[in-house]
Amino acid sequence: MATIRKLTDNHLTCVICTEVFTDPATLQCNHTFCKLCLLKYANTQPEAIQAKSIPCPSCRQLTKVTIPDSPVEEWVSQLKPSHVIRGLMDDFGPGTEAVHVNICSVCKTQGNTTPATSWCFICDHVFCDGCLKLHDMMPMSRGHEVVAVSDTTKRKAKRRFMCKLHKDEEIKLFCKDCRKAVCHICCSIKHRKCDDVDTLDNMTPVVREHLSNQNQELKIKMKTSEKRIMFKKSQIEQAESSVQSVEEEISQLRQTLVEVILRKEKQLLDIVDRFSNEQFQELRAEMKSQEIELQMYQQQYEFTANAVTSNCEMDMYAIYESVCEESTDNRGKNTQPAPRRVVFTHDMDKLNKAVDDIQLGEVKVVSDVSDHQSTPVLHHTVDCQDDDDSEDPDLYDVTVLTVDGIKVTVVADHNNTSIKTYQTSKPNTQSNHLLLSSGPWQIAKLTESRIAVSVPWSQEIVTVGVTPDPVLLSTIKTSKTYFGLACLRPSQLVAGTYQQPQSVDILDLTGKILKSINTGVIKNPDRIHVTSNNNLIVSEGTIKSLVSVTSQGEIGFTYTPTGDRTLTYPWGITTTNTGDILLVDGRSRKVIQLTESGQFVRDVLTLQDDPKYTRGICLDGDSFVYVTCGRYVKVFKFRTSDVFQI
Repeated sequence: MATIRKLTDNHLTCVICTEVFTDPATLQCNHTFCKLCLLKYANTQPEAIQAKSIPCPSCRQLTKVTIPDSPVEEWVSQLKPSHVIRGLMDDFGPGTEAVHVNICSVCKTQGNTTPATSWCFICDHVFCDGCLKLHDMMPMSRGHEVVAVSDTTKRKAKRRFMCKLHKDEEIKLFCKDCRKAVCHICCSIKHRKCDDVDTLDNMTPVVREHLSNQNQELKIKMKTSEKRIMFKKSQIEQAESSVQSVEEEISQLRQTLVEVILRKEKQLLDIVDRFSNEQFQELRAEMKSQEIELQMYQQQYEFTANAVTSNCEMDMYAIYESVCEESTDNRGKNTQPAPRRVVFTHDMDKLNKAVDDIQLGEVKVVSDVSDHQSTPVLHHTVDCQDDDDSEDPDLYDVTVLTVDGIKVTVVADHNNTSIKTYQTSKPNTQSNHLLLSSGPWQIAKLTESRIAVSVPWSQEIVTVGVTPDPVLLSTIKTSKTYFGLACLRPSQLVAGTYQQPQSVDILDLTGKILKSINTGVIKNPDRIHVTSNNNLIVSEGTIKSLVSVTSQGEIGFTYTPTGDRTLTYPWGITTTNTGDILLVDGRSRKVIQLTESGQFVRDVLTLQDDPKYTRGICLDGDSFVYVTCGRYVKVFKFRTSDVFQI
């Protein structure tokens, strides 16, 4: 018995659910788990799923799957238990439990192994026929529910919900005030002052629904957290790459300055070499002259010596006369050149000051609009006035695409009924444009090279390819007049209509209405934005509110400020990577920043100098903010005040 229990507890029990294995699966690390438990755990590990592997809950080792493109459920279902586990399950698993484990609880205390025939829900013990009669005769256990024992009875039978304080009392009530399930005795003693008590039968569906809804919310929060974690990881990678790039630039600048110093050193050394070579040549020439003069003196010395020692007076007087004349001619002459040398002088104070005055560059801590302490700086302006325009441009919307590595600014010019594209890296280049049947309203980004545009006065939604020239792909005739437009997913659009009863429709790419959503106070949405959580944020120019609603139609929040913050004409909407909301308030020419839950943060941009209304807004992948003002797109970069000049 003890051996069987040890085998079951130590080798046939899943460490996740702590129950005997149900459909066991063994990983490459030889750890075994229930397939359902393993599947639930794997679904909580997005990094492992991304790596096409199943993580071990015990040792974290990854098990590679044979068919990576299949769903996670198939990954787990293909796993088989090891031969050892399979043999143990055959001998000691749930199918054999009745033979080995179902021994009468009372007889077991007396050292007997009488097979049990019945099981009591309340006592949670098994009894043989004789002990069951004693059980039924006892006043405290006479009314207990007893069932026959089978191989699966004890596992599958529904256990009664018994009170922990009053062991024989079944819990049948629920106190709503205390949010606690209780028995009748607990209710009469501890919950007499509570106002709302209901039966467990009535409350069970409510509690189950509440927990199900809570699970749904938790799933959404889990996905949001996972996205934020992935975003933070990408931010860390980008920051590391940026720091490495800055360090390389500083090192390159240092190398450039070192090269300048080395070049100046070479110039000075060349000057020293030139002057020293000239001096050496002069000295060598003087030395050569002295050597010749020395030879002459030696010859004269020999002639004079011979004349003195000779007996010929005529030769002696001849030498004497020539020596006296030469001595007289050279007397007082100084043919030695003035001494010269190369000297290097420098002013260390001046040199130190010059080095201190060198500015290698400026280090700035650049952030984006998500940093609530950042400030906007106008980076550049795109003028969207073209020679072919018949009217002054009025840009209703803007988006930015990356086509073959080139950033392209796309604008909807309502007055000139056209879509215009500009290369973002060349803001002053001539645009390319696509004429439409009437004025475009809002742009929905489908992919990096494809957009959809609402054309309300023609009851059309057009899809446009950007190459980066705009090319008409299709024209969708709609049954309603749609103004606001956003992409819910690549195959579905969200469109706002002035026609009642509903204000937002979910459409497929043929214009078929799949679902309609009521967005509360916003009846005629001018603008729609889809967040990373697939929530919809809608605005209407004549309504002083902003509304967030789920794609199922549940209102998230309504932003209706009063006083000095009252909205004048809410239009363009976008969100940052951290979930913050940027709302264009057209007539006040401001961009307002809100939190993800609709709390006011700040007026992030004020464009009071612009005579035209601000309408459209978007962010690109480099955190630049694009805002349309009449014929212009103004592009802003955000940064903090940390600037270091060195």
